[in-house]
Amino acid sequence: MCLFKYGVGIIVLFTLGCSSEFERKIARDYPQSISLQMRNPAPCVRVDELVAIPITEIKAAAAAFNPQAMILLAGDKVIPTQLNDGDGDGTPEQILACLDFKPQETLHLQMRYASSGVISREYPRRTQAELSIRTGGAWEKRKYRGGTFTHVSALRVPPEHTDHSEFIRYEGPGWESDKVGYRFYLDWRNATDIFGKLTPEMVLQNVGQDGFESYHNPGSWGMDILKVGESLGIGTVAFWDGEKAGRVAVTDSVHCAITVSAPLYSCITTSYWGWNYGAGTADVRSWLSISAGSRMTLHRLQANPEMPNLCTGLVKLPGTVLIPAPGEGVWSWLATWGLQSLNNDSLGMAILYRRGDLQKATEDANSHIVVLSPGNGRWAYYFLAAWEKEPDGIQNRAAFAKYLDETVMRLNQPVEMAIDKQ
Repeated sequence: MCLFKYGVGIIVLFTLGCSSEFERKIARDYPQSISLQMRNPAPCVRVDELVAIPITEIKAAAAAFNPQAMILLAGDKVIPTQLNDGDGDGTPEQILACLDFKPQETLHLQMRYASSGVISREYPRRTQAELSIRTGGAWEKRKYRGGTFTHVSALRVPPEHTDHSEFIRYEGPGWESDKVGYRFYLDWRNATDIFGKLTPEMVLQNVGQDGFESYHNPGSWGMDILKVGESLGIGTVAFWDGEKAGRVAVTDSVHCAITVSAPLYSCITTSYWGWNYGAGTADVRSWLSISAGSRMTLHRLQANPEMPNLCTGLVKLPGTVLIPAPGEGVWSWLATWGLQSLNNDSLGMAILYRRGDLQKATEDANSHIVVLSPGNGRWAYYFLAAWEKEPDGIQNRAAFAKYLDETVMRLNQPVEMAIDKQ
């Protein structure tokens, strides 16, 4: 699935002059080049803005373009990139990059490439997704005894598995950026939780290795910071029956896969076969993704047959306030702020949704809720968490409201791309 779409201008090829050893090496390894412009139309700074450059648009003008041997440059600065296979067929569809913009700034970039061969480059890891299960032990009724944790790329959840089976490390898949981490319970609870981080380093590979639920206590990396209980936690998908939100609890089977785990963008795909949501059954597929430098998870969903009253929301906790949503624009939010972390710290949480998708904003005993309408059987929304103890964390309600304003402004005014004549 595509992440973003952009306008496209004209592409021509050219060769850079070589005034330094760096430029000579680049020209030798990547002899051909395409010139790109990326424009920030919004009157705000954008840091680590994920952009997706469609490979088909480049190849339409430069048939020799080879995404397996390319490098993106801003002057003499190398911009980390990642190839994205949108439909799972093994062929890259997009080139992902995270860019920094000043207000209304236009960046002039060069994508250099070799028309044949493969040139691989290593970039710092700023996102990851993982799923880890015990192997080498055995089930005793609904507990898994013995064995050691092993990373797996996919799992069909066994029928013995339930909450606290000690089979899946930290009870489900996890995903993180250099800002924040998340997990969801891969069992009948199917709710999303937050890992607050004290470091930009990748940490999930170590979480829960030192004992089941040890992550509920403060560690050098951070901790689980949200009490989910019977609520929607943060961004959990559910069904609104008119009185309460029902999570994905009863299914025929569930399959979870780590679709992408890479430096700039990671994604988890989960299929819920035969979800009995009370008013009917549906097969639902979920994509959870995160990008470098971002607190936001994008949650995309598809249901067959299309189901009514899909909803999501945030846990209701004492000592918190709702942040008033903007009165206009394509995107809006449901957001809370307060001393709502398990460590009794300030924590901001939000659901970001398209205003036109909103059926109603409501609540039940456990959660603040938004009920969303599908577009052709598909839904998409973001959720995010901002913990005061994260590096350079947001410290107060006013700063969190400002962050939400700027985040929605960026969603309302996406980056524009042109491929220019030189």
